Amino acid sequence: MGEFLLGIDVGTQVTKGVLVRPTGAVVAQASREYGLLHPQPLWAEQWPDVWLDAACGVIRDLVSRHGSDAVAGVCISGLYGGSGVPLDEKMRPVRPCLIWMDRRATAEVRWIMENVDLDRLFAVTGNWVDSYYGYTKILWIKNHEPESWKRIKLFLPPNAYIVYRLTGAVAIDHSSAGNLGGLYDIRRHTWSEEMAELLGIPLAILPRRIVPSAEVVGEVTGEGARLSGLRPGTPVLAGGIDAPMETLAAGAFSRGDNVAMMGTSTCWGIIHRGEGFARELVSMPHVIHPDELYYTWAGSATSGALVRWFRDRLGAEEVRAAERSGRDPYAILDEAAATVPPGCEGLVALPYFMGERAPLWDPEARGAFVGLTLSHTKAHLFRALLEAAAFSLRHAIEAGVGVGLPLADETVVVGGAANSRLWLRIIADVTGRPIRALRGGVGAPLADALLVGLATGLVDGPRAIKGWISYTDPVRPDPERRSVYERYYRLYRRLYHALADALHELSRLSQEKTR
Repeated sequence: MGEFLLGIDVGTQVTKGVLVRPTGAVVAQASREYGLLHPQPLWAEQWPDVWLDAACGVIRDLVSRHGSDAVAGVCISGLYGGSGVPLDEKMRPVRPCLIWMDRRATAEVRWIMENVDLDRLFAVTGNWVDSYYGYTKILWIKNHEPESWKRIKLFLPPNAYIVYRLTGAVAIDHSSAGNLGGLYDIRRHTWSEEMAELLGIPLAILPRRIVPSAEVVGEVTGEGARLSGLRPGTPVLAGGIDAPMETLAAGAFSRGDNVAMMGTSTCWGIIHRGEGFARELVSMPHVIHPDELYYTWAGSATSGALVRWFRDRLGAEEVRAAERSGRDPYAILDEAAATVPPGCEGLVALPYFMGERAPLWDPEARGAFVGLTLSHTKAHLFRALLEAAAFSLRHAIEAGVGVGLPLADETVVVGGAANSRLWLRIIADVTGRPIRALRGGVGAPLADALLVGLATGLVDGPRAIKGWISYTDPVRPDPERRSVYERYYRLYRRLYHALADALHELSRLSQEKTR
């Protein structure tokens, strides 16, 4: 058996991988970036082979450094794939996958609200109705693309699709099944025939095999070896959704542990034992002990996507300066934003650039800058986006506390926001909570590697992750800044309600055909 644990996480815009020793020592890291397809406003999809190519490229980069014989096994986690990858009878993609960010299934949501027993839906699934959920996206394909629907024989999450391409084995993990919503019985841990019949979605198009994230689904085939560079026979684990994986990588596996994953989007997630299901939140089995632990989250559809949008659309000057100096353009943007006082001198941003998820559940929400004056600068705009993401995080935490979820004393932040000291300080001041970040920033791939260690017996138990990671000292809220942000947060919450009708009308206007 090899000595290294290989973890791969297929993200919305980047795939990351890591080679880890059973002691937790990181041997090597690699990553590949890619874009998204946005054929219409609020649509977001991707061809699955973009993910496959990125994952296999990352694996090859890592394996080439130490040899395939050194790999004990691989676990692949991934973004929430929404509908899942639609495959035909020969397991070929029929169309792009409608990912979590896609918000087109608004008519399907209305139909469900009007025709399905919603109390029963929530009682069975622990989840509610929104175009975020994969089951509404499946219905959209069924209703709007009948020719594609006729060809579709199976939907697989992105990570499960890659596992299939490497092993030829078909399975879905419990976190991915639960996150699909609508069709998964969250207490019985299986598909719900009752809900499938009510929704008109045949269970035959879903994987029959539902497994824990740490289960070995299959072994790398000859074709899988050709694609990835892995040794034939290498064990491949089921993996899971990236958000609970990130949470595990931050050391969260006990009741009340909570982590804010702030990558492209924000998922503030908390671990509990089944007492935290709520209609305004999203729930699924955890990637560790899925039979008894649950992961429930709320969070904005955009956080890291906001700052990437700013960098790409408005930050050309900072990108050029970064290229000249060998620095990160985000660090240059942060420096300028740090000179702006809390509240950006009367400027508030609404971060709903791709609609909004839990707890607002408003696909027609839109982003906005409110309070602009001629004295505001680009630095004000950038800081306002950082503050908006923090306001959204506070809203998520308050929603969790409001339904009685247990809450540990501190919140851990992982993802891109953890690399910004300014952003962490803003988050602490806005939420009023001590904020820690992980050192090293490996994230979900580290949890993948942990699961490989558990499956192969090279790691004794999930608590080993505590010896693999370390945290920064807590960033504690400053009372004076906290007082300022308290007033801005109340305005932030009021602005959404004040502008909601106008934002919805803008959403509808944006979808009209004009010359």
